[in-house]
Amino acid sequence: MADAAATEVAPFRFFHAEVVRTERLSPSLVRVTFGGPGLAGFASGGRDQSLSVFLPHPGQSEPVMPTGEGWFEEYRALDPGVRAILRSYTVRAQRDADIAGGGVEVDIDFVLHAEPAGPAATWAAGAGPGDRLILLGPAVPENTGVRFQLPEGASEVLLAGDETALPAAAAILESLPDDVPVRAWLAVPEEADRLPLRAPSGAKLTWIAEGGQGGQDALVAAFREAVTPGGDAPYAWLAGEAGMVKALRRHLVNECGVDRRSVSFIGYWRRGASEDDLRADAESGSGSAA
Repeated sequence: MADAAATEVAPFRFFHAEVVRTERLSPSLVRVTFGGPGLAGFASGGRDQSLSVFLPHPGQSEPVMPTGEGWFEEYRALDPGVRAILRSYTVRAQRDADIAGGGVEVDIDFVLHAEPAGPAATWAAGAGPGDRLILLGPAVPENTGVRFQLPEGASEVLLAGDETALPAAAAILESLPDDVPVRAWLAVPEEADRLPLRAPSGAKLTWIAEGGQGGQDALVAAFREAVTPGGDAPYAWLAGEAGMVKALRRHLVNECGVDRRSVSFIGYWRRGASEDDLRADAESGSGSAA
């Protein structure tokens, strides 16, 4: 009898992916679809499945990236101007596809930030078929990269996020049974960024079409006005700019008395800091949790 440990699949591994096509969804969002034989075995858990994306620098045909054991220390030892650019994203969707040797397509939606655009937005804006990158993503659907975990007995689902959280929020809404009460607050830079979303029939979606901090402040105000003490037992998912997420979570836990275990929160970015800054803070222990 084979040793079970010998056949156990690691929850995350590296995948070499190629761009199959791109689609401009709105003024602020572009969808990049990846495929190729290097995606064989990719297994998204859906909802807000996160993964790491390793991008090439301008002029490189593919990311410079070690993928063996001890890869992270080797990666950090490389010249920052040469080693792959590391960013975190959400899997918008995965599906079977008729791709030789692969059979999987993966969609990732990128926000095209206003100038100055970061390296990921710049790459996505110019991406085309055949462009290559590396993903550190799920090899099993049940993994720690899925933060949305709806508990039994939740009276309703509360979702709130800015445009960086829109892909995950859209995937979460699609995953919910039709009889689950849902309220969602979504801030996007402009009216044309309001995407058609598939959601439970009774879902109440509040769109705030205002970019930057103004939109985030408006989202917090609308959320605070609508979500008040005395409710049953909601489950909340909050994501986007870290300061906004912190304000939303404090309102739920401190002012509304929601059990902190019923609030999933993710600061995707922080005003005035790049993702490289956030990673450096986390590694040094100086970052603050939302």
